[in-house]
Amino acid sequence: MTTAQKASTTEAAEAVEVLRGALTAAGIILPSLGADTASPALNLINLGRVRTDVALKLADVLRRGTAGPEGCA
Repeated sequence: MTTAQKASTTEAAEAVEVLRGALTAAGIILPSLGADTASPALNLINLGRVRTDVALKLADVLRRGTAGPEGCA
């Protein structure tokens, strides 16, 4: 593994943990969340498959987060 690949792997792992923390704070668990180790040069995050109710909750949280001040309750 090259130095660039190691940096990408570390960066992806850190991104996974930041995202996992934010999702957990919103009450959302993505069981398959992780760094895509098959293609480290691309620095991809695998969000995985989720149940319908989890996808709908995630969509709701994203909508509320992008609604702006007038969308806040």
